[in-house]
Amino acid sequence: MKKLFTLLVVAFAFTYTTQAQEIKFGAKAGLNLASINGDDADDSNFDGRTSFHIGAVANIGIGEFFAVQPEVVYSAQGFTADEDGEEVTGKLDYINVPVLADFTIADGLSLQGGPQFGFNITSEAESDSRTEDIDDVESVDVAAGIGAQYKLPALGLFFQARYVIGFNDVVSDFDGKNANISLSAGWFFN
Repeated sequence: MKKLFTLLVVAFAFTYTTQAQEIKFGAKAGLNLASINGDDADDSNFDGRTSFHIGAVANIGIGEFFAVQPEVVYSAQGFTADEDGEEVTGKLDYINVPVLADFTIADGLSLQGGPQFGFNITSEAESDSRTEDIDDVESVDVAAGIGAQYKLPALGLFFQARYVIGFNDVVSDFDGKNANISLSAGWFFN
């Protein structure tokens, strides 16, 4: 009897969750304030790189106050540094795939958090006089993000603020991890 009751509760929960799902798709773009943090990065006097991101978003409603929000985002990240009186921009661009838990705390406002996996597509240092590849950049960046999202009722327009910190070093044998503050605006199509 106990097993039957447990089975019925699980079946009810699965049916309720399946029926409660609402999937919204959208697009977003915005500002990146990226940097490299760590002992070696601090010793090298790295500053941040201001750039942009653009991508696709899905919001999968699981319940009234909970959703999962996966995204696929092109993100221009990196750093700037002064090298022999010349400004150098380190371009470390990624295709980022965050998978965030989305907790609604008020009408339209939610807190988000979860893992992010970044796949490096550009790793070069650029100055006025030259452009060269940055050697030994890790191809995958594992990170965690936290932030907030506000959706305007009935319009589909949304705004995000997020902080993402990397767990692994950007370059092998160099203590420096990606860090990024992003501010986004987007629109859910449905």
